[in-house]
Amino acid sequence: MDWFEIVKRHYDAKRYNDEQVAVFVAGNKITAAQYQQITGKQYDPAA
Repeated sequence: MDWFEIVKRHYDAKRYNDEQVAVFVAGNKITAAQYQQITGKQYDPAA
């Protein structure tokens, strides 16, 4: 399963926001670098 593609598709369709995408980083489904690719923002684990 390609979590990056799934999350990106939902983010682009505005089904996920930045905070929801961050959950996938915390759950080790995507990397912080992939978070930045999807959202255009730096991942902040404290957020």
